[in-house]
Amino acid sequence: MRTDDAADKPGSERVLHGLGVSPGIAVGPAFVSDGGEIAVPEYRVAADCVEAERERFAGALAASLKQLKKLKGKAAALPDSAAEEMGYLLDAHIAMLTNSRLVRGVARRIAEERVNAERAVQMEIGEIGDRFAAMGDAYLAARGEDIRVVGARLIRNLTKTPYAALQHVAEGAVILAEELTPADTALMDPRRVAGFAAVLGGPEGHTAIMARALGLPAVLGVAGLLTQVAPGDTVILDGTEGAVVINPRRETIARYEALRETLEREVRQLSRLRRLPAVTRDAVEITLQANLELPRELEQALAAGAQGLGLVRSEFLYMNREDLPDEEEQFEAYRGLVRGMGGRPVTIRTLDVGGDKLAAPLADMQGGEGANPALGLRAIRLSLRDRRLLDAQLGAMLRAGAEGPMRILLPMISSVDEIRKVREALAQVARRLKRRGVKIADPPPPLGVMIEIPGAALAADALAAESDFFAIGTNDLIQYTLAIDRSDEQVAHLYNPLHPAVLRLIQFAVEAALRARIGVSLCGEMAGDPRFTALLLGLGIRDLSMAPGKIGRVKQRVRALDLVAATRRARAIMDQLDDARIASLLDDFNDLA
Repeated sequence: MRTDDAADKPGSERVLHGLGVSPGIAVGPAFVSDGGEIAVPEYRVAADCVEAERERFAGALAASLKQLKKLKGKAAALPDSAAEEMGYLLDAHIAMLTNSRLVRGVARRIAEERVNAERAVQMEIGEIGDRFAAMGDAYLAARGEDIRVVGARLIRNLTKTPYAALQHVAEGAVILAEELTPADTALMDPRRVAGFAAVLGGPEGHTAIMARALGLPAVLGVAGLLTQVAPGDTVILDGTEGAVVINPRRETIARYEALRETLEREVRQLSRLRRLPAVTRDAVEITLQANLELPRELEQALAAGAQGLGLVRSEFLYMNREDLPDEEEQFEAYRGLVRGMGGRPVTIRTLDVGGDKLAAPLADMQGGEGANPALGLRAIRLSLRDRRLLDAQLGAMLRAGAEGPMRILLPMISSVDEIRKVREALAQVARRLKRRGVKIADPPPPLGVMIEIPGAALAADALAAESDFFAIGTNDLIQYTLAIDRSDEQVAHLYNPLHPAVLRLIQFAVEAALRARIGVSLCGEMAGDPRFTALLLGLGIRDLSMAPGKIGRVKQRVRALDLVAATRRARAIMDQLDDARIASLLDDFNDLA
């Protein structure tokens, strides 16, 4: 960490602001991700595949332009002079990808020399860059470097290489990048990495969720982040307030280190609640379970006093690899979780593909990224389309269910037909395993559905008749209801859990489950925010599942609540039409309780 006199020079300290997505304070040297070296494949394209290769290049071109335009939107939030300078640079990069010599040259090489698109880009940027350098002009040499930067972006998109290169991060470093995927975050070791910040991303995206799961302080949506810092600069990251301080003064470091000690002391105080029950003041017991992104969070869940695993996201098995996990590998992973929970229930969700550095074969199954991946072939739709994918998951879950209490959760369900098809597949897989003499859960694990699509919430009575339980996924439910991309920092302020439409959909689902006498839990990010606890319990929910680090604060809130009063306030809230009035009623209740 640099704490030399340079940090104390007047005006050297710079404070940038973004979205605090994972609480905590990190202080350490900056590790600035530049994407790393990209391995460029080279092969000859068959004559009848040339057009397909040009279309692949066009797709990477469109993705690159979209990224640059998004960055330009973020740059507008910078101070005037910096915004202008960054805008000029990004405009230049956009122009290089718009009917330019680079674009025409790559298309020509693919068609005439029949080389793959990545190699064609590499060849073209090399030739253009060399010509600029040969002119002996500093300005033109800089433009040549811009060409190489733009070309690297194209190659990353063609090869689907993640932007971050995190293999050589120094211990205690703060990672700074343009963008970090959930799978990038999954590779971070909280014992080595102090925290991270990125230009792109929103508070409810899976990168943010992963950061919270790992307990890593994180700030996303930081305009101008990579133009303000050099590798090794001392950086303070405040994941609660959304601040990134570059080259802080000594007194600033001292202030934040004191704040970090205060936060750590609060965590220790909350840990004392671990062995106490989550019971309201009027003696109603509430179940608090943990969401798991990665198996290594199991210890955190147990340490927090989780009464079960309410949501195990199975995507960890498909991250950062080139092949698909077979039934045996999945079984071993799930058996470890079931045994580790020592008789507490474990709910495992079948694969919910998000497209973030998951196994390459999944991209082939999806047939490429559609115009709107969030609404495309993903989650249960993909699993039902390719039974090999679904059967391996169900086989592993049936076998793990013989080791202890386990439930199967289906994501993105929109119709009863999908539930029936999965039940049929489950029965078929069970028969196959029994014929082989494999020990499985008997009877089969309960089969539940995620309520995360507005249509599912509105049809909750029909779904309840076919389901063993509901799990309300508020992250996607809010996204789909309000037409908000929850990973987009430009519209993050519109992501509103207290929107009347969202609350009514939650209410519909809860009441349908209660009528059908099936269990209902809530496992989205709302579950882990004490601000919403009284409202959710007042709506009839008695089972909340959240990141392990959130359990202590929510338990503290539960134990301070009178459920009768919370129910009365929830009814008053549901009579409101204005989200500002809803927020006021809820916050007033929280202040009084």
